[in-house]
Amino acid sequence: MRGDGSAGDSLGLRNGSGTRQEGGSPSGRAPGASTDPEPHSESASPRDPDTRIDWDGLVALAHHMTQLSYCPYSHYRVGAAGLAAGGRVVRGCNVENAAYGVALCAECGLVSDLVAGGGGRLLAFVCVDADGAPIMPCGRCRQLLWEHGGPDLLVWTPKGVMTMADVLPQAFDVTNLGKGVSSPGTLGED
Repeated sequence: MRGDGSAGDSLGLRNGSGTRQEGGSPSGRAPGASTDPEPHSESASPRDPDTRIDWDGLVALAHHMTQLSYCPYSHYRVGAAGLAAGGRVVRGCNVENAAYGVALCAECGLVSDLVAGGGGRLLAFVCVDADGAPIMPCGRCRQLLWEHGGPDLLVWTPKGVMTMADVLPQAFDVTNLGKGVSSPGTLGED
């Protein structure tokens, strides 16, 4: 637990300074993907250069969250972890229901944790299965992540770290509605 009572310090998730690790975009990879599908141990957020992203720590937390998931029907455990602006770590796990359509993905829990903790913008996100391997968010969850992270949100994928704009091209958002959003931490704020 961090000093403020949230998960983080024990996993090395923190704000700070250090050397920025760059990821390339080799030919044959999706735009925005890093050269290695494994997460970099630490990198700077492009949106908030003072915030360090400890990818290994986020993956470890997401993997831990798979053990907390409630999945008596599919037995498919999913965990998610993210870093919000200001260094706050958020997390989630999948929660199934006998009425399959109302099951909650791990990303839903993570976004609820973000909003319940005061809102803010997601800077980095990982989602893993029970083996700790990266998995892609479903379409509904990609939309949730876009709403709370925007096009610059960094997502660890099976192909490497990509931006949300690459994960969800031509996303639908508040600009399509023609009005602003007044809730804290939403698209109306930078």
